[in-house]
Amino acid sequence: MRELAPLLLEIDQLRRELAQARERSQSLEKLVDEDPLIPIANRRAFVRELTRMMAFAQRYGVAGSVVYVDLNNLKDINDTHGHAAGDAALLQVAQHLSENVRASDVVGRLGGDELALLLVQTDEIAAEQKAALLARKINTQPLMWQGRAVPITISYGVHSFTGGENAEHVIAAADRAMYRRKQKAVG
Repeated sequence: MRELAPLLLEIDQLRRELAQARERSQSLEKLVDEDPLIPIANRRAFVRELTRMMAFAQRYGVAGSVVYVDLNNLKDINDTHGHAAGDAALLQVAQHLSENVRASDVVGRLGGDELALLLVQTDEIAAEQKAALLARKINTQPLMWQGRAVPITISYGVHSFTGGENAEHVIAAADRAMYRRKQKAVG
């Protein structure tokens, strides 16, 4: 029995080290997949999830949609109120998006002032309705910054897919839809 005691201690130590290694691995995965500023998927993770959903959509004949979201006038917010205010505006928009989609959906930051939603098993009509609802909610709730209400508005575009497309093509199509919507609003 005495011979087993050191072996059991060593096994226990190895279990603790393995648990610590798993925790470190999970932390590293989060760093690699999460935007450094706001707690949503970064572009790399978003494209990976979109690619998975596109394969699912193609295999099972269901639609999915990408909503491309642009935070309007972020440069003006940064120039007028400082970059911390711009960061807070991005965070507020990301929180609104995250809190108002299903757990199966993905919210990601594509870069700068551009965010995206991956709406799983959602056709274009439902995606348009969801995007319009989110835009109304975001556009009517200003950022409270240093005692001032700073208006935040977004523009969006929707592209639906059933598979067979390239993930970057889907994102680009949603981006083009967003610019067409912006042009109509201006013109």
